[in-house]
Amino acid sequence: MTQTRSSPGHVVVVGAGIVGLATARSLARDGWQVTVIDAGQPGDGASGGNGAQLSYSYVQPLADPGVWGQLPKLLVSRDSPLRLRPQADPAQWSWLLSFMMACRTRVSRDTTQRLLALAARSRQLFESLRQEEGLDCDFAASGKLVLYPDKAGLASARRQVDLQAALGGAEQRLLSANECADIEPALAHYAGRIAGGVFTPSECAVDGGQLCVALHQRLRDQGVAFLLGQRVRGWRQAQGQVHAVQLDSGEVQADAFVLAAGTGSVALARDLGLKLPVYPLKGYSITVPVQAATASATPRVSITDLARKVVFARLGDRLRVAGMAELVGHDRSVDPARIASLTATTRDVFPQLNLSGDLRAWAGLRPATPRGLPLIGRVDKAPANLWLNTGHGALGLTLAMGSADRLRELLRSGASDPASRHRPAPAACSA
Repeated sequence: MTQTRSSPGHVVVVGAGIVGLATARSLARDGWQVTVIDAGQPGDGASGGNGAQLSYSYVQPLADPGVWGQLPKLLVSRDSPLRLRPQADPAQWSWLLSFMMACRTRVSRDTTQRLLALAARSRQLFESLRQEEGLDCDFAASGKLVLYPDKAGLASARRQVDLQAALGGAEQRLLSANECADIEPALAHYAGRIAGGVFTPSECAVDGGQLCVALHQRLRDQGVAFLLGQRVRGWRQAQGQVHAVQLDSGEVQADAFVLAAGTGSVALARDLGLKLPVYPLKGYSITVPVQAATASATPRVSITDLARKVVFARLGDRLRVAGMAELVGHDRSVDPARIASLTATTRDVFPQLNLSGDLRAWAGLRPATPRGLPLIGRVDKAPANLWLNTGHGALGLTLAMGSADRLRELLRSGASDPASRHRPAPAACSA
């Protein structure tokens, strides 16, 4: 393991999803002694069954001006891919209000610009990770097609493509329906039902769960300590700093602490007197085995069907189908109706696929901020040595490496200048 300087101390990272593991790797390489704590196993949460797309060039935030016109459907339709179910939960109402206020053109543009910059950093760092570590994670640089159902959607896509091009985004091409089928022949049966699409040749796919398992093994071999199956029960604080995290098995002392536990970061921060603007977006997925007889009918290119809010990503001999965004609280149960919807959508778009057998139904909670920007760094009124790396929404897999590197820079700054630990450091991205 490469260390660039003498050890600045011991850091505890709470969370062993892709964001927490990326954070652990970045800090370990910068010389920190690192301990990772998680109540589960690496990749058990949102990292394990997500849409598998590394969407470096297509980062349009959920908080978009178009949401206002869709609001009645979002509130009442049972079939809507984006579903709001208001509950007697002040945190949900506060998040929803902030989310709707962020659905403005100026805010969406600024968010897109920041996310593109963070995604570009992530792309570079993930490529370095792959070259250095050779992790087995079904990576594929297959490109991505975003499909639009009508001319109005395609016109909106053109504006987004122009915006991202002006902001330095990667090459993207607007295509007709027939051109979409030319790039991905498995869409031949579906091309007549779309207006066209946007193709980004540089986009990639990766199995997030496999990536977490492989990265955990590599980090452990390189000296990172892991305390798995250990639930955080509390904190020991004094004089404006956290001195230890308390577990069932005892306490772990450290010089710095990072919350990278996805939606779990909210409760952990609450125990420290902090209110994070993070709320769970529930998503679902199925994983379809690709059989030899139907391999040619299975897409190689990653597909995003915007009308259905469903993504398709080829992972070796499997097809990951993921979608939905529900604001329904912290319920992790798998809704059979949502799985049936994903299965029906897959049959509709790719009718020649064999969907018999175990489809590995999954549901997970993605930690989202109202605006769509992750929380990276310190926040006001927090203990001076507590840092955040959470709130990535559906882009955690995409942004993990860049977020970890940004946090490394902030911790290096704090470690080299002890006085800075007592001054608020702004988050690189905030809600």
